[in-house]
Amino acid sequence: MNEETIAKKFSRRTFMKGMGAGVVGGYAVMPTMEKAANDADDVAGEKREWLSLTVNSQKVRVQIPPQTTLAELLRNRLALTGAKVACNHGECGGCTVLVDGKAIYACHFLALDAADKDVLTIEGLLTGEEIHQLQQSFVDHDGLQCGFCTPGQIMAAYALLQKYPKPTREQVMAGMSGNLCRCAAYPKIIDSVLAMAEKNSWQ
Repeated sequence: MNEETIAKKFSRRTFMKGMGAGVVGGYAVMPTMEKAANDADDVAGEKREWLSLTVNSQKVRVQIPPQTTLAELLRNRLALTGAKVACNHGECGGCTVLVDGKAIYACHFLALDAADKDVLTIEGLLTGEEIHQLQQSFVDHDGLQCGFCTPGQIMAAYALLQKYPKPTREQVMAGMSGNLCRCAAYPKIIDSVLAMAEKNSWQ
């Protein structure tokens, strides 16, 4: 196979479409969260409190140290690693998830403050192994490059579209301004959100 044939067969577009589904979805098969939480190692003598909440439509009850952030609970106890902890200062938006429909930075949100609330993560947008239309829009419109910030971008966009189903470009820019992209893929991110908004029903 010569170089020209390889180039035609493996274009950047083909690569991104194949990679994109994995990036925007986190992973296709969610673990049993109760088991993941119960398998976590205990620290001898550490004070813990019971927490009950709903994560991606699943009831969860777990004991955690009171200082545990929502990001730590999701990633370390429930094995939901789609929310990325990058700055850990509530500035980059890589850890964005929804709590009762509102986008928050999970790295600066105590898990205990999510008691009896509904938490939605990037994994929760999946239907079996099928990604959400919003995730697909990011793939179709190249709204990702390295993909690290993409889950947070998508969750921020999801919250935005819940509030403004037909946003203007300015509303998208303002609504997504709390999510940083180190690859500077902002034009494509905005295009991905606007393209999704053009559909009559996206939920």
